[in-house]
Amino acid sequence: MSKIENIRPILLSADYGHEKHPEILECFPNGPKRTIGLVEVTLENGIKGYGEGYLGVFAPNVFKAIVQLCSPYLVGKDGFDILGRYKDLCSVCDYWSLQGAARHTTSAVEIALVDAKSKTQKCPAYRLFGNSSKGQIEIYGSGGICDTKEHFIEELELLKSLGIKKYKIRSVTKDIKRTAWVLKEARKYGIDIGIDMCQNLADPPINADDVISYINSVKKITKEKILFLEEAVGPMDIIGFKKLKETLKIAICGGEIITTPTEMIQRLNLDIYNFVQPDASVIGGMHAVKEVFEHAKTKNIVPVVHAWGGPVAIMANYHVAFGCNGNLVEFPMIPYKLEPIMFEDHRVIENGNIIKPEISGLGITMNDEIEKDFSFDEKSVYSCVVVDRGQPDDNYWQ
Repeated sequence: MSKIENIRPILLSADYGHEKHPEILECFPNGPKRTIGLVEVTLENGIKGYGEGYLGVFAPNVFKAIVQLCSPYLVGKDGFDILGRYKDLCSVCDYWSLQGAARHTTSAVEIALVDAKSKTQKCPAYRLFGNSSKGQIEIYGSGGICDTKEHFIEELELLKSLGIKKYKIRSVTKDIKRTAWVLKEARKYGIDIGIDMCQNLADPPINADDVISYINSVKKITKEKILFLEEAVGPMDIIGFKKLKETLKIAICGGEIITTPTEMIQRLNLDIYNFVQPDASVIGGMHAVKEVFEHAKTKNIVPVVHAWGGPVAIMANYHVAFGCNGNLVEFPMIPYKLEPIMFEDHRVIENGNIIKPEISGLGITMNDEIEKDFSFDEKSVYSCVVVDRGQPDDNYWQ
């Protein structure tokens, strides 16, 4: 046992992508800088653990306020009783945020407690989740937010240099020729393509019939296989997901915005996914992801962690994937200045695989210097009100 001595939120802002990157043009109205929301938990034994909630990217001040609200209910309690502290957080937040924002802050605190406990025990965090039998897990490149052929080729070259054989791009139904071009170009590299249709941000989202028409149109241009379709209809369109799964010979996946394991398990029971994408920084923490992994395997559904957050969120997802013997994880491709600093050399990619880390805790570097050098910028926020960035005409992709 080691009591929680202090809990505090930390907001960090750092350079992300570049000013003409398509995601910056669409979603970062104040330029190429991104904020992450961290929680620092200090135990009475002096160990500090760090967690991250994805909410910090979108609403950093909301993230900070919820952490500050919850902290007094945890200080003085046993920091090693992680599930007990998770229940405390649920008691504080569930009445007014059973799903949504507070779940991200619950995630951050839970991850920080995992980090602190595993550091105290001088073991990698994944050992708290099972006896990992894998020395490495395959990764897929997550990028493809590209408006030019040159940008796609730049990302394909990066994947080639890392030995990565799977690449997720972002496309919507109008991107028929663009999608076909990438499929054919990626084949030159021996790389398979998955497609994120980004309907978790769309209002209104497209329907299953439109997705099927889009896929059929792409197939008329190229016979190259599409590996998977992610978030191809709106997140609430259970019938649409099921129709896609029953109609298309493509793996259907989703779940990155689901904020409770209960809801994720309900979707697994409805058999709407071929693989499911829980995120430890969203769904309530690493134990919640483990719960999804265990249930998914009873349904013969593959769990693949979503990892589009900052360094702490990424490593938390990788560790729980190792602890639960996962087969595939996400590798975000847009450069973020905090990554090399906070990862140091603890995130190792070889021959298309993430190598199992052996350092205690999550393997994240955090100190006063980082906090000072990357202090919070109020203007550094991701806007979900997507702006039309003026993409090239579809004929460009001939």
